[in-house]
Amino acid sequence: MKTDLVDINETRKNLRVEVPSAVVDAEIDAVVRTYARRARIPGFRPGKAPSRVVKQRFKEQILHDVAHELVPRAVDEALRERGVEPVDTPDIRDVNVEEGQALTFTASFDTVPAFDVGDYTGLTLRRRRVQIGEEAVAEAVDRLRRRAARYEPVEGRGAADGDIVTVDLERREGRGGSGSAPHSVTDATVEIGGRGNPPGFDEHLLGLEPGASASFESRYPADHPSAELAGAVVSYTVLVKGLRRRVLPDLDDEFAKDLGEFETLDVLRARVREDLEHEARVEAERELRADLMRQLAGRVPFEVPASLVEREMDRRLEELAGRLVDQRIDPRQAGIDWEGVRDSQRGAARAAVAGALALDEVARRESLEVTGGEVEHEIARLAERAGRTPAALRAALEKEGGLSRVHTGLRRERTIDFLLSRARIVDESDSPARPVP
Repeated sequence: MKTDLVDINETRKNLRVEVPSAVVDAEIDAVVRTYARRARIPGFRPGKAPSRVVKQRFKEQILHDVAHELVPRAVDEALRERGVEPVDTPDIRDVNVEEGQALTFTASFDTVPAFDVGDYTGLTLRRRRVQIGEEAVAEAVDRLRRRAARYEPVEGRGAADGDIVTVDLERREGRGGSGSAPHSVTDATVEIGGRGNPPGFDEHLLGLEPGASASFESRYPADHPSAELAGAVVSYTVLVKGLRRRVLPDLDDEFAKDLGEFETLDVLRARVREDLEHEARVEAERELRADLMRQLAGRVPFEVPASLVEREMDRRLEELAGRLVDQRIDPRQAGIDWEGVRDSQRGAARAAVAGALALDEVARRESLEVTGGEVEHEIARLAERAGRTPAALRAALEKEGGLSRVHTGLRRERTIDFLLSRARIVDESDSPARPVP
């Protein structure tokens, strides 16, 4: 077998392969024998049709089967001979197969070249100091207070800021409602001042009493994050059916007791502070790890493989869609410009891939690995989160080729811990801090 490896760039390769005609003809004969046993050809008893007739009748199918059998085998052999390892399944093109001729094709794929990640045993990283002020605690307690509010009917006045308005609503797209069929909702609730309300919606409800109606238009800004709504004009007709006002509980010990096992308001505030400090520490740790990954990404001296960047962008979109599903939002109905979101992630995806490749190189140098038991423990953890049995999840991962991803993810986490344990970590005031245990 002849091969010719061509470097397109530092990571992209073309492998031109030529399989000898003798191998091709032998495979053709094997496939023809299989067809001859199964084929029903008029004028011949089953299994008795001459090879010449079978070849003529099923030529295209036979050649397809030959290529399907020989190409993957030839790719594996050629890659082993050349000592290269693709990061993904090679793309096969320009396949040419004929009886009596060599089989030729081109396999295109990405690789990760060997590179020097440099000295990584004394990286300097910054960690944000966790400081929770009284104002942050007060804001968090106020959010709890607003969440515990009750709503009372309003009589004798029109809608005011903060009121909950019950309306029958008709919505049409386009100026004057000329752009689409109406969409009607009965007994919809609208909080005046709510963050999700359409532009200008609230001002048309202010002052309206139950029984009053209004027709108006809402124009979305041209830079609205939803491509479907950017620059759109939507016409509304609303009938006000009822008003309720928010009544906040008194900020006292009774309020604290109503929220749970808090004897006093001071105990509640202390618990809120603990929770805020925990969240801040988690976020500071996330930022610390992000700082590490940025520094590692900067040590990759080549443009990372495009296929890995595309895969990372897909993963990020799948993660976003999963978060929407968790919130019981249909991703297809969320009004999101998925292509725009995907493209906006390209730079971050490229940096993430570069950082991951640097982690893999450090793991190789330090002989960092994970055990089968650790992989099984991670599968059990993921299964519990997904509401599945570990055996079912493992079977799914094996079918999808996902076990290697679990293994790689664990090894990268171990490598991050290794680097953090040897890093010099400073807080925001640049004073030395203890290494992360």
